[in-house]
Amino acid sequence: MIKKHLFFVAIYLRLSRDDEDIDGSTKAESNSISSQRELIRSYVREHDDMEFFDIYVDDGYSGANFDRPEFRRMMADIEAGNVNCVIVKDLSRLGRDYIEAGRLIQKTFPAFHVRFIALTDNYDSQTADNNTKSLVLPVKNFINDSYCRDISQKVKSHQKAKREQGKFIGSFAMYGYLKSVEDKNRLTPDGYAAGIVRKIFAWKIDGMSAQAIAQRLDGLGVLSPMEYKKSLGEHYTTGFQTKTTAKWSAVAVIRILTNEVYTGVMVQGKSEKVNYKVKKTVAKPKEEWVRVEGTHEAIVSREDFGIVQELLKVDTRAKAGGACSHLFSGLLFCGDCKEPMYRRVNRYKGVSKIHFICSTRNSGQGCTRHSIPEEELKETVFRTLQMHVSVFLDVCSQLEDIQKMEVDFGEIARFDKEIERLHKEQDKYLELRAGLHEDLKTGLITETDFKNFRAIYEKKYEESKQALLKQEEMLKHLFKNGVSSGMRLERFKEAMELTELDRDTLLCFIRRIEVFEEKKVYVEFRWQEEFNKMLVLQEYMASRTESREGRLHNGKDI
Repeated sequence: MIKKHLFFVAIYLRLSRDDEDIDGSTKAESNSISSQRELIRSYVREHDDMEFFDIYVDDGYSGANFDRPEFRRMMADIEAGNVNCVIVKDLSRLGRDYIEAGRLIQKTFPAFHVRFIALTDNYDSQTADNNTKSLVLPVKNFINDSYCRDISQKVKSHQKAKREQGKFIGSFAMYGYLKSVEDKNRLTPDGYAAGIVRKIFAWKIDGMSAQAIAQRLDGLGVLSPMEYKKSLGEHYTTGFQTKTTAKWSAVAVIRILTNEVYTGVMVQGKSEKVNYKVKKTVAKPKEEWVRVEGTHEAIVSREDFGIVQELLKVDTRAKAGGACSHLFSGLLFCGDCKEPMYRRVNRYKGVSKIHFICSTRNSGQGCTRHSIPEEELKETVFRTLQMHVSVFLDVCSQLEDIQKMEVDFGEIARFDKEIERLHKEQDKYLELRAGLHEDLKTGLITETDFKNFRAIYEKKYEESKQALLKQEEMLKHLFKNGVSSGMRLERFKEAMELTELDRDTLLCFIRRIEVFEEKKVYVEFRWQEEFNKMLVLQEYMASRTESREGRLHNGKDI
């Protein structure tokens, strides 16, 4: 039983990131845990009516909320009757939440007959008068709350500036990278883990499912991202762990496969805290993410990353008992209903015949079979691919000298039919928008119609403007940097040497294959827009050659 004249003291100490400058340098030493401890111990030793019960230390916890382990333990001891006096260095050590701190000091502690002392704020609940309790104390708590809010805003602003500069501000680098020794805000590849990331992307391109990749990694004894970080000595925790020893999972694999950071693009700001008092975070829409390109060395090429994103949108599951899906998995669709084609194997007298049919038809929901044998499809696609590559390389050879030509870009752009069409589309919407004023004046349309149509025309104009900028930028890039820039020219040359189709080549060059009735096949190639721009350059060069030859011919006639 605690004697009323004797106080059993709980010393509560707290230090958080709030007590550091935004750049990370520590503030006055007076806020340190050791300084708080010695100050309070000295005070208790000077009072004969006080005895130590325990010390409670929350090091690294914000004062914006009271969900702290040692604070909860102290409250449990208070409720058990073991503590009847709480001493802190100042009011902000107890907490910076104006409402909760006030409730504790003025409601909770008195309810349990607990004396509360804040040394440097000269507050003692046993001797404080009504003026101090009802006026001074709330004002000081309010100031502490405002300080916390102000610090939160400054930290957010500082982090936002760093994100926009492409600096990494996470506590831990994602799997495959390490924080640079020279600059903690820069990522550098981790040789071992980066190799695993490359394998994960390669296996996905080969047709393996995320689950099959996870099982292969576990089978090879590769440590999961969490276990790998632990092996490096990092104190890493995650909400995704469900077992004592974390294993690879399909979710972990997909998380890697969808992370654009592996292409050398810093992507941050995907979520934010509700406010400075609540730990809960909410996801931000993708258009609000902060993307900065070229901030660090890429582990995966942008081409491979793009291929994987497209594969993840479609079903590429392997057949029962297999690890990899078939050659055309994720690429083959019905030309009419646009649904994936189904691979069917017919076995008769030990001979297997494979063909593809429309999955809609296969499930008995309409459409037609669109049947095509696998070998015939391979041959058709392979022949089409080689023809496309041959034309591409031929155009490349004709355009090798284009960078040496002294030509105005505007002169070339006039040969681009798509750019010409977009210019006309822009003029059309400008003209339509301008005509609205006259229609309103003559009463052909109402004020509401005027506003609605104007918004529509402005939106269409802006869309065509953005499309035009994209087309011009693409043409300008090829003109200035050469046709091999941004396009895997060496890969095209390798394709010409192939004797049969393989999945890597298929995914590298082809985005989509559609099969129509009578075994008609449509192939959609990657880099089609860039290839169209190359044809514009070819047309321009042909016109210059023709013009020059014409001038020479006329000169001879003279």
